[in-house]
Amino acid sequence: MNFKPEIKSKEELAGSMPKYESIVKYMVQQHNLVTVRPDQSINEVIDILIEKRISGAPVLDENRKLVGIISERDCLKIIVDQAYHNLPHSAPVVSDYMTKQVKTLSPESTVVDAATEFLNSPIRRMPVVENGVLIGQISRIDILRAAKNIKPTTWS
Repeated sequence: MNFKPEIKSKEELAGSMPKYESIVKYMVQQHNLVTVRPDQSINEVIDILIEKRISGAPVLDENRKLVGIISERDCLKIIVDQAYHNLPHSAPVVSDYMTKQVKTLSPESTVVDAATEFLNSPIRRMPVVENGVLIGQISRIDILRAAKNIKPTTWS
């Protein structure tokens, strides 16, 4: 008896895979985000983080392109640098302390893609970028909200 398995094309396989929602539905839109500039004073940014009760902000250049992210952790480095290394109190700017290599997501990313990224890194929020331009931000809590809409997969 000969058995010849049915071979499905990539398109057929993709059609049978569950479809998950885009992160765009759940992200905070760019116009609702607190953003900062690379030339902005760190002290000013610390005041903003405290006042807005946020743990970080995207850093945008004059063309509104994402060039980094500044977090409360980045700001804590200043305290250590000035105290531990006995550096003079200067006027540090965001570009001196921001994280320049930022993990981002594209608007085509699904909630499962984002959940996977969050599981594999310690970060709590990720910018959503299209062609280098910030269009929004997604956080762990946004993905938890989205998870409530994910239906269990039926295997056949």
